[in-house]
Amino acid sequence: MSTDPSPRRVYLDLTNLRGHVTGIERIALDLFAPENLAPHAVRPVRSRSLPGMVLTQHVGLPARALADRSALFVFPGFPPGPLSVTLGDRCIAYVHDTFLLTRPEDLSWKSRLYMAPSFAFAMRFGRRFLVNSRTTGAAVRDVCRREALVALLRPAVRDVFGLAGMAGTAAYDPGRPLRLLAIGTIEPRKDYPAAIAIVAALNAAGIPAELHVVGRIGWGRHAFLDAPPPFLTLHGYVDDAGLRRLAESCHLLLSTSKAEGLGLPLLEVQHGGLPVVAPEGAVFSEVLGSSALFIAPDDPADSARRIAAWARTRLPGATAAARANVARWNRLAAGDAARFRDFLDRGPAAYADDPDGVVPAR
Repeated sequence: MSTDPSPRRVYLDLTNLRGHVTGIERIALDLFAPENLAPHAVRPVRSRSLPGMVLTQHVGLPARALADRSALFVFPGFPPGPLSVTLGDRCIAYVHDTFLLTRPEDLSWKSRLYMAPSFAFAMRFGRRFLVNSRTTGAAVRDVCRREALVALLRPAVRDVFGLAGMAGTAAYDPGRPLRLLAIGTIEPRKDYPAAIAIVAALNAAGIPAELHVVGRIGWGRHAFLDAPPPFLTLHGYVDDAGLRRLAESCHLLLSTSKAEGLGLPLLEVQHGGLPVVAPEGAVFSEVLGSSALFIAPDDPADSARRIAAWARTRLPGATAAARANVARWNRLAAGDAARFRDFLDRGPAAYADDPDGVVPAR
């Protein structure tokens, strides 16, 4: 890659963006926004249809690379196609997680047929990777070539739901239901049956509790949708104002996800001081620090006991800890963004001079 500091063109693969924008897609739009990469010229590449997306990803972008030999090509959503990977140092893949390789049982058939093979090819032959957390970076290191650059580019977490003005979460009264909020598409990886089992265990222990799920129904078969328990409310998609009202009425956010590269909603709700309960695991510890309660979702009785104790004794102080944690994360993200801009100017030397932004080879 050239170390010429003059501005260069950065083509951004946004061909998968059509209609509703997910959290992962919002990261792409924010991290690589033209104003964030100035004076380099960001050239978003979009498509109008699924066939157009496939054609552009596998043929159109490599063709542009042949015509514009000094440009970089960034893939912040779908993995780059094999021809794009052959661009070498000019192909930069942003990796949100590695579950396309590590959790095939949680993939839709479309992901298995289309995304997973491209991701595997990119991991084997790619040279430049950006990652959203150190945990994701370590997972990438396990499967990529040793000499590849794996650099941190943690996303800054905006207050997308307008929660910063919240006075605090609802005060917990043991005589009234404990209200737990869960956010995310209903699909196998989110493991909502575990969340339901935990809330059922709370109720069975004599602690009235409700589970409020915000998220569209994704792929997979979910038995609880056919016969939801009385304590479960499925809100589907709600707008920002609706989510704010729910957050204000709930006592904590519950995540039982089997795997995350980051877990963006966990940080987003912390702008409002909403306490978070998350699974034990490296990425959750990295992202949430000491601000959360960590549980074992596969042990609903113990998880329910710990949540009940935390609600009685820790919730008042958890609001301040949540807000302090998202501020901590955003400071780290600002440092990553500065290093990446330096990388666009100077190439890998930027990370050699500031190795804290690199996930080293093992």
